[in-house]
Amino acid sequence: MPSSKSFHRTDRVSAQLRRELGTLVHEAVREHNLPSVSVSDVEVSRDLAHAKVFVTALQAERSKEAVKALKELSRELRYQLGRAMKLRHVPELHFHYDDSVDRGERIGILLRDLPPLETDAEADGDQAAGESDGDAKPE
Repeated sequence: MPSSKSFHRTDRVSAQLRRELGTLVHEAVREHNLPSVSVSDVEVSRDLAHAKVFVTALQAERSKEAVKALKELSRELRYQLGRAMKLRHVPELHFHYDDSVDRGERIGILLRDLPPLETDAEADGDQAAGESDGDAKPE
């Protein structure tokens, strides 16, 4: 009986790549004095030839600098991956900046700055108070 959730080889490889690259990128950041970045996700192509590596930066303004440096180090990182993982072919690494954290933070700031909304109870209370004042007709 097949389970409702299946795990493909690409999913397992991308998870292992994410773990290994997380360590390797952390070491590269320290060794090459790069802006602080971390690996947030890895997407592997179906043929396992290419891997999109998404990174987030501690300082968003230096993210382009960090991604550029990682692209330059991609051959060295790929070689180190080959030694760390048991894969016949190590995928070619393509680094991309993951701006989802920045977008989430921006949305959080916008939501925090919104004025509070009236609740239904408050609106009903205001309406009831208004009716009692406005409905009274002088005789």
